[in-house]
Amino acid sequence: MKLIIFDLDGTLVDSRLDLANSANEMLRTFGAAERSVDELASFIGEGAKVLVQRALTAAGLDANRPGALDLFRAIYDRRLLEHTRPYPGIPGVIAAASRLSDLAVLTNKPEAPSRRLLDAFGIGQSFRSVIGGDSNFPRKPDPSSTHHLMKQSGAGAEDTLFVGDSMIDVETARRAHVRVCVAGYGFGYLRGELRLREDEPAVETPEALGRFIASLCRAAL
Repeated sequence: MKLIIFDLDGTLVDSRLDLANSANEMLRTFGAAERSVDELASFIGEGAKVLVQRALTAAGLDANRPGALDLFRAIYDRRLLEHTRPYPGIPGVIAAASRLSDLAVLTNKPEAPSRRLLDAFGIGQSFRSVIGGDSNFPRKPDPSSTHHLMKQSGAGAEDTLFVGDSMIDVETARRAHVRVCVAGYGFGYLRGELRLREDEPAVETPEALGRFIASLCRAAL
């Protein structure tokens, strides 16, 4: 592999509770009842705007309520590191993978909080590039950002791997015509939305992900 691209939320870090708590604080500010963590987690994956719209709709409020997105972002910026942690074993997976391939992060989360999280957990320096949802590229599943990362690393479809936990990540890999591996421990996978082909494997633990990456890299030699 010349390039391994990772999703962030649900793949590298478990940010489920901080995102849900931030959405509930926003809802309380507007006088609405809280929603369950599981329900709010099912809204994650397409960026903050979509999460906020879905949370507002679920609470019976206007999906485009003025100021809601800015309020959520301010709350989440404060809560960013309250409970969020890398999945157990991920720092070691990233350290090992960085010795075998170029690494990048491609997420629909804005770039600044993405980098804050990666740096807070001591893995930011392992990634050649971090592209967030507020970049100049269309958001996932559009393949433009993946193609940019491939060009940057001189990687073709056959030696690029995309690792993510949601159907959006799988669709991104499909549109870019690159390999994909699904993080079966992530909350995107656990909400049961994935419809995978036989050539789209899922791994159940970060350790299994590390073994999968190592085997791909050995096979490429």
